[in-house]
Amino acid sequence: MSLLRVFEERDPKIVLAETTDGERIARELREIAVRFERWEAEKALPSDADQDAVIAAYEGSVRKLQGECGYQAVDVVRLARGTPNTAPMRAKFLSEHDHSEDEVRFFVEGKGAFYLRDNGHIYRVVCERGDLISVPAGTRHWFDMGPDPEFAAIRLFTNPAGWVANFTGDPIADRFPKFE
Repeated sequence: MSLLRVFEERDPKIVLAETTDGERIARELREIAVRFERWEAEKALPSDADQDAVIAAYEGSVRKLQGECGYQAVDVVRLARGTPNTAPMRAKFLSEHDHSEDEVRFFVEGKGAFYLRDNGHIYRVVCERGDLISVPAGTRHWFDMGPDPEFAAIRLFTNPAGWVANFTGDPIADRFPKFE
Protein backbone atom coordinates (compact mmCIF):
# COMPACT_ATOMS: atom_id res chain seq x y z
CA MET A 1 0.00 0.00 0.00
CA SER A 2 1.30 3.45 -0.91
CA LEU A 3 2.16 5.44 2.18
CA LEU A 4 3.15 9.04 2.86
CA ARG A 5 4.70 9.93 6.19
CA VAL A 6 5.87 13.50 6.82
CA PHE A 7 8.61 14.02 9.42
CA GLU A 8 9.99 17.13 11.03
CA GLU A 9 13.44 17.54 9.44
CA ARG A 10 15.10 18.37 12.78
CA ASP A 11 13.63 15.38 14.64
CA PRO A 12 12.65 12.15 12.87
CA LYS A 13 10.62 11.12 15.92
CA ILE A 14 8.10 13.87 15.11
CA VAL A 15 5.61 12.62 12.52
CA LEU A 16 3.52 15.52 11.22
CA ALA A 17 1.24 13.55 8.89
CA GLU A 18 0.61 10.02 7.67
CA THR A 19 -1.77 8.67 5.02
CA THR A 20 -2.38 5.80 2.62
CA ASP A 21 -5.04 7.75 0.70
CA GLY A 22 -3.70 8.17 -2.86
CA GLU A 23 -5.55 11.45 -3.45
CA ARG A 24 -4.21 12.95 -0.23
CA ILE A 25 -0.68 11.73 -1.04
CA ALA A 26 -0.93 13.45 -4.43
CA ARG A 27 -2.28 16.64 -2.85
CA GLU A 28 0.41 16.78 -0.14
CA LEU A 29 3.21 16.15 -2.64
CA ARG A 30 1.82 18.66 -5.13
CA GLU A 31 2.51 21.32 -2.46
CA ILE A 32 6.24 20.63 -2.91
CA ALA A 33 5.93 20.30 -6.73
CA VAL A 34 6.21 16.49 -6.70
CA ARG A 35 3.87 14.62 -9.05
CA PHE A 36 2.20 11.45 -7.72
CA GLU A 37 -0.34 9.43 -9.71
CA ARG A 38 -1.82 5.94 -9.85
CA TRP A 39 -1.66 4.21 -13.25
CA GLU A 40 -3.23 1.01 -14.57
CA ALA A 41 -1.72 -1.28 -17.21
CA GLU A 42 -3.33 -0.86 -20.61
CA LYS A 43 -2.46 -4.47 -21.55
CA ALA A 44 -2.04 -7.64 -19.52
CA LEU A 45 1.48 -7.86 -18.12
CA PRO A 46 2.93 -11.35 -17.60
CA SER A 47 5.14 -11.85 -14.53
CA ASP A 48 8.20 -12.56 -16.72
CA ALA A 49 7.70 -9.48 -18.93
CA ASP A 50 10.86 -8.03 -20.44
CA GLN A 51 11.59 -4.31 -20.82
CA ASP A 52 9.73 -3.98 -24.14
CA ALA A 53 6.62 -5.74 -22.78
CA VAL A 54 6.59 -3.57 -19.65
CA ILE A 55 6.85 -0.35 -21.65
CA ALA A 56 4.20 -1.59 -24.12
CA ALA A 57 1.78 -2.33 -21.24
CA TYR A 58 1.90 1.33 -20.20
CA GLU A 59 2.57 2.83 -23.64
CA GLY A 60 -0.31 5.33 -23.64
CA SER A 61 0.52 6.70 -20.18
CA VAL A 62 4.25 6.83 -20.96
CA ARG A 63 3.69 8.64 -24.29
CA LYS A 64 1.33 11.12 -22.64
CA LEU A 65 3.91 11.91 -19.96
CA GLN A 66 6.65 12.22 -22.58
CA GLY A 67 4.52 14.66 -24.54
CA GLU A 68 3.67 16.74 -21.47
CA CYS A 69 7.19 16.90 -20.05
CA GLY A 70 9.58 16.32 -22.97
CA TYR A 71 11.15 13.11 -21.67
CA GLN A 72 13.35 11.59 -24.39
CA ALA A 73 14.48 8.25 -22.96
CA VAL A 74 12.55 5.40 -21.31
CA ASP A 75 13.86 2.20 -19.78
CA VAL A 76 13.02 -0.35 -17.09
CA VAL A 77 15.07 -1.14 -14.00
CA ARG A 78 14.33 -4.44 -12.26
CA LEU A 79 15.76 -6.02 -9.13
CA ALA A 80 14.55 -9.45 -8.09
CA ARG A 81 14.48 -10.59 -4.47
CA GLY A 82 17.75 -12.37 -3.68
CA THR A 83 19.83 -10.43 -6.22
CA PRO A 84 23.42 -10.62 -4.94
CA ASN A 85 25.48 -7.57 -4.00
CA THR A 86 22.62 -5.09 -3.66
CA ALA A 87 23.98 -3.62 -0.38
CA PRO A 88 26.43 -1.25 -2.16
CA MET A 89 23.66 -0.15 -4.54
CA ARG A 90 21.33 0.51 -1.61
CA ALA A 91 24.04 2.48 0.21
CA LYS A 92 24.63 4.72 -2.83
CA PHE A 93 20.95 5.63 -3.18
CA LEU A 94 20.69 6.26 0.59
CA SER A 95 22.91 9.32 0.23
CA GLU A 96 21.04 12.59 -0.21
CA HIS A 97 21.32 13.99 -3.72
CA ASP A 98 19.53 15.96 -6.37
CA HIS A 99 19.48 15.96 -10.16
CA SER A 100 19.65 18.55 -12.90
CA GLU A 101 16.51 16.96 -14.39
CA ASP A 102 13.36 15.36 -13.01
CA GLU A 103 13.62 11.87 -11.54
CA VAL A 104 10.59 9.97 -12.81
CA ARG A 105 9.74 6.44 -11.71
CA PHE A 106 6.67 4.35 -12.33
CA PHE A 107 6.53 1.19 -10.19
CA VAL A 108 5.40 -1.83 -12.20
CA GLU A 109 6.02 -4.32 -9.39
CA GLY A 110 7.40 -4.35 -5.86
CA LYS A 111 8.07 -1.20 -3.87
CA GLY A 112 10.62 1.28 -2.58
CA ALA A 113 10.73 4.49 -0.54
CA PHE A 114 11.58 8.00 -1.70
CA TYR A 115 12.57 10.54 0.97
CA LEU A 116 12.07 14.13 -0.17
CA ARG A 117 13.50 17.11 1.71
CA ASP A 118 11.58 20.39 1.49
CA ASN A 119 10.33 23.23 3.72
CA GLY A 120 11.91 21.81 6.90
CA HIS A 121 10.19 18.45 6.39
CA ILE A 122 11.10 14.98 5.14
CA TYR A 123 8.38 13.37 3.03
CA ARG A 124 8.75 9.58 3.01
CA VAL A 125 6.75 8.13 0.12
CA VAL A 126 6.54 4.35 -0.11
CA CYS A 127 5.72 3.68 -3.75
CA GLU A 128 4.37 0.37 -4.96
CA ARG A 129 2.96 -1.21 -8.10
CA GLY A 130 0.86 1.36 -9.93
CA ASP A 131 2.54 4.46 -8.44
CA LEU A 132 4.13 7.18 -10.55
CA ILE A 133 6.38 9.68 -8.80
CA SER A 134 8.15 12.58 -10.47
CA VAL A 135 10.72 14.40 -8.32
CA PRO A 136 11.54 17.81 -9.81
CA ALA A 137 15.09 18.77 -10.74
CA GLY A 138 16.93 20.30 -7.80
CA THR A 139 14.85 18.53 -5.10
CA ARG A 140 17.03 17.02 -2.38
CA HIS A 141 16.09 13.39 -1.83
CA TRP A 142 17.26 9.82 -1.38
CA PHE A 143 15.82 6.41 -2.22
CA ASP A 144 15.71 3.24 -0.13
CA MET A 145 15.10 -0.01 -1.97
CA GLY A 146 15.23 -2.03 1.26
CA PRO A 147 17.65 -4.75 2.41
CA ASP A 148 16.42 -7.35 -0.11
CA PRO A 149 14.98 -5.27 -2.95
CA GLU A 150 12.22 -6.44 -5.22
CA PHE A 151 10.88 -3.95 -7.73
CA ALA A 152 10.58 -3.04 -11.38
CA ALA A 153 10.14 0.55 -12.46
CA ILE A 154 9.84 2.42 -15.71
CA ARG A 155 12.27 5.35 -15.73
CA LEU A 156 11.86 8.42 -17.91
CA PHE A 157 14.64 10.91 -18.65
CA THR A 158 15.02 14.25 -20.40
CA ASN A 159 18.70 13.57 -20.99
CA PRO A 160 19.14 10.36 -23.00
CA ALA A 161 22.34 9.71 -21.00
CA GLY A 162 20.03 9.06 -18.06
CA TRP A 163 20.29 9.46 -14.34
CA VAL A 164 23.11 11.59 -12.91
CA ALA A 165 23.17 12.31 -9.17
CA ASN A 166 24.68 15.38 -7.50
CA PHE A 167 25.42 14.18 -3.97
CA THR A 168 25.05 16.84 -1.26
CA GLY A 169 27.40 15.23 1.29
CA ASP A 170 24.79 15.86 4.01
CA PRO A 171 24.36 12.75 6.24
CA ILE A 172 20.67 13.57 6.93
CA ALA A 173 19.48 10.20 5.59
CA ASP A 174 21.29 8.44 8.45
CA ARG A 175 18.86 9.98 10.97
CA PHE A 176 15.63 8.73 9.40
CA PRO A 177 14.05 5.26 9.57
CA LYS A 178 15.12 2.94 6.78
CA PHE A 179 12.69 1.11 4.51
CA GLU A 180 12.81 -2.41 5.87
